Amino acid sequence: MGHQRYEKSFKLQAAKLVVEHGYTYAEAGRRLDVPDWSIRSWTKQFRASGELPPVDAPMPVADDLKALREDNRKLRLENEILKKATAYFAKDLL
Repeated sequence: MGHQRYEKSFKLQAAKLVVEHGYTYAEAGRRLDVPDWSIRSWTKQFRASGELPPVDAPMPVADDLKALREDNRKLRLENEILKKATAYFAKDLL
C-alpha cells in the first residue's frame, strides 16, 4: 500500500483546521479523509517553520469558538428552564 502525497497548500489548510478553527486532529482527519497523525505532523512542521503560530500563541478564532460554545450551552439551559416554567404556568390556565 503506497503513501498518498499531498500538496503543501492542502497540508497547510488541514493544519489550519486544527490551529485556527479549533478542530481536533481526529475531527480534521475524518473531515478530510486523512489520518489524524498526518495532520498532527503537518501542524508541527508548519509551526516549526513559522507558517503557523506556536502552540502557546492565542488564536482569536479558536477562543471565539470556545466562548460561543459556552454561550450556546448557557442559552440551551436557559431555554430548558423557560420551557419548564411555561409548562408549569400554562397548566394553571387550563
